[in-house]
Amino acid sequence: MKTEYILRKEVDLILAALTPENRLVMRVALHTGLRISDILSLRPEQLKPHFWVTESKTGKRRQVGLPEPLLSDLKRQAGKWWVFASPVDPHKHRTRQAVWKDVKRAAKLFRFPQNIAPHSARKVYAVELLKKYGDIAVVRRALNHSSDAVTLIYALADQQLQAKYSRRRGKKGRAKV
Repeated sequence: MKTEYILRKEVDLILAALTPENRLVMRVALHTGLRISDILSLRPEQLKPHFWVTESKTGKRRQVGLPEPLLSDLKRQAGKWWVFASPVDPHKHRTRQAVWKDVKRAAKLFRFPQNIAPHSARKVYAVELLKKYGDIAVVRRALNHSSDAVTLIYALADQQLQAKYSRRRGKKGRAKV
């Protein structure tokens, strides 16, 4: 099952329910659109207002920027080897599964109907970029996608979610007639 888009008010609720470390991971995801695995692989020496990341999934390089408050929060909690060190072994970084489990727990807490996971943050990022710039090419470059078709799945995720729940309400309404 694919992860789905979440509304900004839902994002805020999820963030509030996460552990502080996972909340920070998700804040980075929402601000940069990076995949969780790439965020967890950040090293303390990378933390600058603008820096390059080589995406683990694609091998493509991408420059990201962080605003000062977020950058300061990251530096404050960074470990010696990893920005998001494992609580068990500081020589390793936090796992994707740990973040996933916490996001799923938070989503269940609020009984959201959509499938919410860390990757949902990438869809929120894409939708917000498209609304801000109105240009799918800008969103495609920001997500490092190779095609507009893939990017549209992300950038129009809000409309897909709205259509999905409109169809569900319609089916429920017809059943009562």
